[in-house]
Formats: sequence, C-alpha cells, structure tokens
Amino acid sequence: MTAETSPTTRVALITGAARRIGAAIVETLHEAGYNVAIHYRASASDAEILAAKLESRRAGSTLLLPADLADTSGLAGLVEKTLARFDSLDALVNNASGFRPTPVGDITEADWDELFAANAKAPLFLSQAAAPALRESRGAIVNIVDIYAERPLANHPVYCMAKAALAMLTRSLARDLGPDVRVNGVAPGAILWPEDGSVYTDKQAMIERTPLQRTGHPQDIADAVLWLLRDARYSTGEIVRVDGGRTLVI
Repeated sequence: MTAETSPTTRVALITGAARRIGAAIVETLHEAGYNVAIHYRASASDAEILAAKLESRRAGSTLLLPADLADTSGLAGLVEKTLARFDSLDALVNNASGFRPTPVGDITEADWDELFAANAKAPLFLSQAAAPALRESRGAIVNIVDIYAERPLANHPVYCMAKAALAMLTRSLARDLGPDVRVNGVAPGAILWPEDGSVYTDKQAMIERTPLQRTGHPQDIADAVLWLLRDARYSTGEIVRVDGGRTLVI
C-alpha cells in the first residue's frame, strides 16, 4: 500500500502550518509517522518547501491546502480534500492565529471580525466539519491557545478575548465530542517574538520574570501537541501551559 492509504498511518490536518510553530508541529507529527495536510494562507513558497522536504523522507505523505480561514464556507472543503487524499482523519491542530494590538479607543468592528475569525470562529467551524471523521477514527483535536487567554496582555483586549473564547471552545468540544474525540489545548508563553518586533519592548524583563529564565522553542509546542494527540489517552478538556512557568508570576 502507498503511504497515503496505509491503515496504520495516522493523518493530521494542521492550520497555519507553513512557518514558525505550525511548521514545527508538521515536522514533529510527520516524524512520528503521521501523514500531514498542511494548511496555509499566504505562505505558499514556505509550504511548498516544507512539503518537498517531507516528501523526500516519505513519498505521498503530504497535502497542501491553501485557504483563507476567514471564509468559513471553505472550511468543510479542507476536511473533504484531506479525506479524499488519505481516506481518514485522526487529528486536527488549530494552530493558525491572528495577533496584533487593539488599544481601547481605537478598536473597530473590523478588528473584532479579523481577530475572532482567526482565533475562534475558524477553529469552531473547522472542528465541526472534522468531527464526523474524527469520531470515526476516535481521533483528537488540539487547539493552540495562549497564556493571555487567562491573564490579559495590555493593549490587546480583542486578541485576549478571542483566545479566551478558544479556551472555552476547547472545553466545550471536549464535553460534546466525548467519548469518541478528545479535545485539548496548548497555551504557549514566550516562544517566538512577533516578526515586526513592534509589540514587546521589554523582552529581557519578560524573560527575567519567567522562572526558567529563557524563551521557549517551537519544538516545545510541537512536542506538547504530539503528546496530547498520541499519548494523553485519558486527557480531554485540558489546556497545557508551555510557558517556562511564566503564568506563576505574570
């Protein structure tokens, strides 16, 4: 049998998967034996390079899924294309996210729509679309939340609200999709700084307030995702903090 049709090969769909933490999750799951459906929006070149690298290791093990997750009408299609390619779906990782400041006084409805679409709406409707296949495979969902879902980051109320909604979605889906589907989350701390460098002006102070006294790595998040998908067989509705202990003193 080919890699994509082997009944022993698990299949994962990962959103926002071409770069940064998403790419680390893809590579870790692939190394663990998963076939991977790699969703991306604007990072076509990065997605193609990642898929080519993984295909060189195991032919027929990847699928590229370009889509704007804000268009909920296309979300079911991501699941359908994954099933058409691999015949099953064992894992969904809702990693794609939007992040930017929205200071009070300047917040617009467009800010609300954009940040909730990426961080809460898309995970809900994609999870709903994937639920039948995940029930059949007795699979799992992992949502990438944020430590700021619990304690707010200054000048980011809309982002924090959206991630709080994602945390509640994680717990709600765990209740509603059990016993067939487990649903958990990972809440990263300081893993990668925003690429524009405009948000955190006190990086060293933040690190010094973290008990482990350093930033984390994308691999730390990827390892937590793999554990929740593959090994945490009696865990559902949990959100695992991977933050170096920062929420102890935030």
